Amino acid sequence: MSINLPSQRGRGRRAPMADINVTPLVDVMLVLLIIFMVTAPLLTAGVPVNLPDSRAKPLDQDQKPVQISLDEQGKLFVDDDEVTDALLPDVLQQIARKTENGQPPQIFLRADKTLKYDRVMRVMGELNRAGLNRVALVTVGSDK
Repeated sequence: MSINLPSQRGRGRRAPMADINVTPLVDVMLVLLIIFMVTAPLLTAGVPVNLPDSRAKPLDQDQKPVQISLDEQGKLFVDDDEVTDALLPDVLQQIARKTENGQPPQIFLRADKTLKYDRVMRVMGELNRAGLNRVALVTVGSDK
């Protein structure tokens, strides 16, 4: 920053100050950054699931996938709505009817890593029976 010293010629006049005070701008930007950092993880998934680790690369996606989640108690959720095992085939049939470009929608299956394997396989069997074969198992990225 510079200091404007009075010049000798215009003793009564002050020269205009050409400096911009960026401190308020930086303060506002830091507050916005903190807000986005706090809210971004909350927007990713509505059902808390402890996902397993994997070294697989992320998939490219064209349309918004349908999220099917199994939490640690074995409760089943389609997107954010809880679904019973008895209603699952009907819900999957409705999803299978929504085709784009002749293909059924992409399904992201999120299952808690503490669940038994047979619980996840029962859901995958229902997906297969409904004709939803574009299933991706969601994991947490790992650098191991």
